[in-house]
Formats: sequence, structure tokens, C-alpha cells
Amino acid sequence: MSIERVAVIGAGTMGAGIAQVCAQAGWDTRLYDAFPDGLERGMDRIDAFWEKGIARGKTTPEQRETWSANLAAVSDLAAAVADVDLVIEAVPELPELKQQIFAQLDELAPPHAVLGTNTSSLSITDIAAATNRPDQVIGMHFFNPVPIMKLLELVRTPSTSEETIATAEVAGAAMGKTTILVKDVPGFATSRLGVVLGNEAIRMLADGVASAKDIDTAMVLGYKHPMGPLALTDLVGLDVRRDILLNLQRSFNDDAYAPHPLLERLVNEGRLGKKVGKGIYDWSSGHAEETNLDED
Repeated sequence: MSIERVAVIGAGTMGAGIAQVCAQAGWDTRLYDAFPDGLERGMDRIDAFWEKGIARGKTTPEQRETWSANLAAVSDLAAAVADVDLVIEAVPELPELKQQIFAQLDELAPPHAVLGTNTSSLSITDIAAATNRPDQVIGMHFFNPVPIMKLLELVRTPSTSEETIATAEVAGAAMGKTTILVKDVPGFATSRLGVVLGNEAIRMLADGVASAKDIDTAMVLGYKHPMGPLALTDLVGLDVRRDILLNLQRSFNDDAYAPHPLLERLVNEGRLGKKVGKGIYDWSSGHAEETNLDED
């Protein structure tokens, strides 16, 4: 199936990034959010990214003009998805919320439309069960920051059709992504590995094995990771990482996935990472700086 029109549901960090790469792919792109302020922030985030690209010589004003013409902010869900070929949902990682939205999308989107969900660990099968078209539902797990990260993890359920998979693969390529295809299992491939590494790095930090910077440097220079596991945890969000671990712990009935007490404490203290300016590191300067984790 060819793609001409796309709707992105949710204008947060991930949704805005997804809408940006959709617009850059040349599609008629509608970005929807239930909250007007959130929609405005999402559009501003996209524009700021393009502005920065122009300042750095990586984007031309003509490209920005073309991409901007492809993108529209839409405050009505029915209007956003009325005639689209692909919907990509990017709302918070709450199973009930995603199921509620997919029930609405099933009713409002055209019968041929593929429905993708950007989730890092939730069951695609459960989300698809809220629709009458489970064969047209697929996990589309993007990575932050979406315009830069090249991977798109596609997650298939037993019901996902080959046509749906092919459409998602074509969409990924058009957005400049390399796609991988995995089964619908808890944590998929990426989150299952990533959160365990991050949790173990937090354990090492709590045990005094090394400083946060040195733990991260070990993985960056020793294993060629682009970012250390602690800085990455701050970027993703400590609350997000904690919730994924809890999901894995429940799903596998295995306490090996239990969030480390330090992670739980930081989340409870509101130290959620870069998005709030402080997590494992202090990000108030815009860069990761080591901080006393015993201070609020």
C-alpha cells in the first residue's frame, strides 16, 4: 500500500519527532494532541529542530519551507485521521489509554489504514484487541531523538498481516530508518536488553563500583556505545525505564527485572532525568554533570 497521508497521535517528545520525520518523508502529515498547549509545544519543537539545522548548515531554508508545508497541527481527532493511510500513536505508556485511543482510531480511520503504536514494551496484541482490525495493527517503536536515531523496531503480533508489515517497512525506509522485525514479547528486543543494562549500571553506581561518568565511559569507549547506560537512562526517563522493568518483572514473574531501589527512589523524588533537569546527572547546564544523589 502506498502512503500519502499520515496522522501522528500525541505531540510530546516522541510524537513531535515522528511527525517531523513523516513531514520530511514528503507525506501530508497531521499532528494531533488532545491538549492545545501540548500541540503548540510539539509544533514549536519541530520548528526549533529545523531552525537549528539551518544554523548548522544541515538544512536549507527551502527544505524547511517544504517540510513545513507538509505538516499541520490538528486539534480534532476525527479530522486528523479522516483520510489517512497510516496512523502512528505516540501517547504516554499507559495500556488503558492506548486501548481507548485505538478503539477510537478503529472507528474514525479509513478501513484500509494501518494503525501503528509507538510503545517500548507494552503488548501490541492487547492494544490491537481494542480494534476490529488486529491484522492492521503493528508496533512501531521509534527511538529518541527520533529525527536522529536510525532504528525503527517493528513488532508483529500473531494477527499482523504481511501487508501491514510491508507497509510499515516501506514507511520506515521513507523516514530514513533501518527496520528490524520482532515478535510481540515483553520488552521486544531493544527494551528488554536496554533496561537490564541500565538497571545493572544503577546497581553498580549504588554499590560504589565507579562514578556515573566512569561507568558510562566504560561502555562508550570499551564497547563503542554512543552513550553510556546512565546518561541514556536520564535521556529516556527514569520513570519510563522503571515502568518497563516492572512490566518485565510481572510478565516473566522474575525478580531479576526488579527496578533497583536507587532507581525507585529517584523516581519517587521526581528526579526523572533530562526532561526535568535532574536525574542520575544534573542537566541544568544542558549537559550531563555528576551530582550528589543523596540531595533532593
